[in-house]
Amino acid sequence: MRKTMLPCAAWLAAVLAGGTACAQSVMVKGLDGQTATLTTADLAALPHQSVSLAHDSKTVVYSGAPLTLILQKVGAPAGKALHGPELADVVVVTASDGYRVALSLADTDPMVRPDKIILADRADGAPLAPTEGPLRLVVEGDLRPARSARMVTAIAVERAP
Repeated sequence: MRKTMLPCAAWLAAVLAGGTACAQSVMVKGLDGQTATLTTADLAALPHQSVSLAHDSKTVVYSGAPLTLILQKVGAPAGKALHGPELADVVVVTASDGYRVALSLADTDPMVRPDKIILADRADGAPLAPTEGPLRLVVEGDLRPARSARMVTAIAVERAP
């Protein structure tokens, strides 16, 4: 477990020392093998939405890019193009500590489900703390935030068996 904490510790040390934190990114993979590496700067440039997440008797307002926009970077269908076999596709989100969550691709689309799913880079207006960022999946509408994975490093669209 100590080994997985090193990137966060290095980031925190750089921030506390007043230096520039090391570049952070997320690897996104599509069904046909398309890949995109999005840096935190790339994600910050995308349109943002806000989602409130209640946990441990406090509420935090997260801000980030809609997951559906990120998935479109690797050819994932959205809107009216999301139909037929694609409705069985799964999005697997992986965190730096090995934590993984799965979502239906249809669940990520605002034309299918009204609750937002974002890849957050800010919490209450500030960058995410090293213990949860620099990127966090936030799933609006879940009764507990188990699918709101911290320290996201990879997102993949996969075909369900």
